[in-house]
Amino acid sequence: MARKFLYFIAVCIVLFIVGSIALTIWSREATEIAFVPRGEFVEQEPLAANAYQDPDMWYSRPGLGTADPARYQPAIAETAPDPATREAAPDSPAAEQSLSAGNPLESTGSTAGEAADPQELPEFAVFFVPPTSYIQAGGDWNATLGDPTTDNRARIFLRGLASPFNRADEIWAPKYRQAAAGAFLTDKPEAQQAIDAAYADVSQAFDYFLQSIDADKPIVLAGHSQGASHILRLLREKVADSPLAGRIAAVYAPGWPISVEHDLPALPFPACAAAGQAKCLLAWSAFSDDGNADMIMRRYEATVGYTGEPRGTGPILCVNPITGGTNGSAPASANLGTLVPDEALAKGELVSGAVPARCGENGLLYIGDPPELGQGVLPGGNYHVYDIPLFWKNLQEDVIARVKAWASAREA
Repeated sequence: MARKFLYFIAVCIVLFIVGSIALTIWSREATEIAFVPRGEFVEQEPLAANAYQDPDMWYSRPGLGTADPARYQPAIAETAPDPATREAAPDSPAAEQSLSAGNPLESTGSTAGEAADPQELPEFAVFFVPPTSYIQAGGDWNATLGDPTTDNRARIFLRGLASPFNRADEIWAPKYRQAAAGAFLTDKPEAQQAIDAAYADVSQAFDYFLQSIDADKPIVLAGHSQGASHILRLLREKVADSPLAGRIAAVYAPGWPISVEHDLPALPFPACAAAGQAKCLLAWSAFSDDGNADMIMRRYEATVGYTGEPRGTGPILCVNPITGGTNGSAPASANLGTLVPDEALAKGELVSGAVPARCGENGLLYIGDPPELGQGVLPGGNYHVYDIPLFWKNLQEDVIARVKAWASAREA
């Protein structure tokens, strides 16, 4: 069984490598040939009205116990020698100490990243939309439900991406018929049909989520990459100008570029200006300092924003995940814990002080010369897969602070 799992991980790594090489080296035309589906869009049968009553339609939801990937709690790195007393090693990670060795976290009663005192935690529900795990060159426009490769890959992603929210008393992450990765690389009308079809599933899951949680419980909306794009659409179509807006404590949408000029004005919440602010939105896209984002930026500039105007060369929204506010920079010493995976991407550990964060003038988040995180890092210094794991512990604390701020404002 372990051998099969490691084989699956190896296949995932190969897919990442192939995809990243295409996106970074090939021309736009060659990339479309490789990843954009070539057939017609085929509309799948609508889901039954009660589809999301079935627990099998969720990767994460209350009642799954240890089988819930969003409930993953990484190990704490062993304490490293004091960096002042050891020789520098050019091939060693930038992390210098473990979480238990110098970053007490007073806000939630946790001192090392282990489980906090439940009495210190507010009650809240998280709706997390997974990123694209349907990565198949030349496949259909949308994934089908029940595909084991897509589902297994999604669970791996959720272990790293949704787990910072694991102090919520409820985490819900739906299965949905995702748009193919290539749908986000082309202007073909079939691409928008595929994205609309994926969103229809997410919208239906969100409705069931709202019916299932307490009517006065605060909500955190979160997603990554394609999942973030669907979260932003939920904000525009189901949250804006509705009573539901009052229940949203915070929105996390990393891995999806948001135009400050042509997207943000159409959303019901502002960008988070500071840590501990409620009812605001966080987004960032991580690159190494020497990273090359030219192809991504070209695609971003050519697309139309939520206001109906082309995004153009205007800045991308960057909320620094270490400081919790827009723009600015933070040293690696302020990073409470990066989730560093093992070579097989099967498990990981939290290492503090490993990664800084600086919002560039273009709105991308630059992370210096980060530690080795495996072959999920895309060419061009693109840390898209690690947007959340890079700042795992800071995000775990950030969401608690924002929910507490929401609760305090409500009481006032």
